[in-house]
Amino acid sequence: MTLMDAPLAPPQPKRLVDHFESGLDAPICLTWELTYACNLSCVHCLSSSGRRDPRELTTEECKAVIDELERMQVFYVNIGGGEPTVRSDFWELLDYATAHHVGVKFSTNGVKITPEIAERLAANDYVDVQISLDGATAEVNDWIRGPRSYETAIRAMENLQAAGMKNFKLSVVCTRQNIPQLDEFKEIADRYGAQLRLTRLRPSGRGADVWDELHPTMAQQRELFDWLVAHGDRVLTGDSFFHLSAFGEGTLPGLNLCGAGRVVCLIDPIGDVYACPFAIHEEFLAGTVRAPGGFREVWRSSELFTRLRAPQSGGACTSCQFFDTCKGGCMAAKFFTGLPLDGPDPECVQGYGEQALSDRKGQKPKPTGDHSHRTEPPRPRGGTAQRPRTGMGPVRVTISKRRDRVAPLVSACDVNPLADFAPPEHLLQMMGSREEPKT
Repeated sequence: MTLMDAPLAPPQPKRLVDHFESGLDAPICLTWELTYACNLSCVHCLSSSGRRDPRELTTEECKAVIDELERMQVFYVNIGGGEPTVRSDFWELLDYATAHHVGVKFSTNGVKITPEIAERLAANDYVDVQISLDGATAEVNDWIRGPRSYETAIRAMENLQAAGMKNFKLSVVCTRQNIPQLDEFKEIADRYGAQLRLTRLRPSGRGADVWDELHPTMAQQRELFDWLVAHGDRVLTGDSFFHLSAFGEGTLPGLNLCGAGRVVCLIDPIGDVYACPFAIHEEFLAGTVRAPGGFREVWRSSELFTRLRAPQSGGACTSCQFFDTCKGGCMAAKFFTGLPLDGPDPECVQGYGEQALSDRKGQKPKPTGDHSHRTEPPRPRGGTAQRPRTGMGPVRVTISKRRDRVAPLVSACDVNPLADFAPPEHLLQMMGSREEPKT
C-alpha cells in the first residue's frame, strides 16, 4: 500500500470546552446584579456595593430583560448584588422569571430568609438559593463580612433546612483566613443539607484594596488544590480555580475555561453589560440593555465579545507545559493586579505570577464605580489580625428594621415570591437535571 492509499485519520472530535471558546448563541448562565444596595459592607465585595444607584433598571425594564432571556432560551440566571432581596420588587421579579421559563439562583447574605420565605422557596424547583458565608466561625466570617453576619447566615440555613429545601448552596470565597477551615465548611454544609460551593477571591471592587492581605498563600493554594481533588465530586467550584490545574496532579471538575464573553457575562443594576462578573471596568464594557436591540444585540454583536471569542494568544504562558489546562488563568485577576492579559495569573502556582507582580510597572487599574456606604472606619478587632481598613462601615438600606433586632439593619419580607405559580413540566425536568452554572 502506498502513502496515497493509506486511509486518512478520522478527525478528532471537539471537546466541549473547544465549542465554548468560540462563544454560544446565548450565555449558559447570566449573572445579573439587580442592585448595589446592601445591608453589609464586606471588605472584599466585588462590586463595591452598599448604596443603591438611582439609575437602577425599573421593574418593567427588568421584566423586558427577562422576556429577552426567555426568547434566547437562557434557562438560568444567577442574581446577585448588593443584596438583591432588599429591592422592593425582588420577589415580583423572581416570580416573573420563573413563570417565563427562566430559572433563578440568587445569592444572599440570608437576612430575609425567614421561615415563611424559606417554605415558599422550598416549594419551587425553579429557584436555587446560595447563602454567603466566608468563615466557618463567627470570628473569621464577621471579620470579613461584618458584625453578626455569621449569625444571620446560619439562621437562614436553619430556616431552609426546616422548610425541607434540599441542596441549596453554601457559598464561600476562599481567603487566607478561611483556607484552614475547609473541613469545617463541609461539616456546616452537610449539617444543613446544603452543597458547599467554593469560589476564588478576585481583586475586584473593594477586593482590589485588600487582595494582597486576603488572597491565599502559595502553600494554601496547594492545600486547596489537594482538598478539591479529594472532595471535588461533592463540592462545586464554578470553574473558579482552573489556574490550580498547573499543579499537574489530579483533575479538578469543571470546564477549566475563562468563559468571559463566551458563555458568561454580567448585567449590572443600571443595565450595562460586562464580559465578566469580576471585571467591572470600562475595558470590559460591551454595551447596555437599554440600547436598541437590548441584551440580545449586545451578546451577539458587540465588538468586545467578538474579540474575546476569536482565537486568543497565550503570550508568555504558551511556553509553559500547563498552558493547555490553565489557559493563563483569570482575566480579571490579571487586569486588576496590573498584569498584562497575555501574561501569567498573579496566583500562578508555578511561580510566574509572583515574578510578574514584582516586575510590573505603573498603577493598577481601579474598578468602575464605588457604591460603598462610607462611615467611620471599622474599629480594630481584638485577638487575631486587624480587619482590613476600607473606610466603609455597615450599610443602612431604606427599609424597616427587624423588631426582634436579631439580624442587622434590614427587615424580613412578608411578600410571597411564588404565589399562584405552577411550573411547566418541561422546565421542571430541565431544572431537575441541571448542573451548577460555570461562572
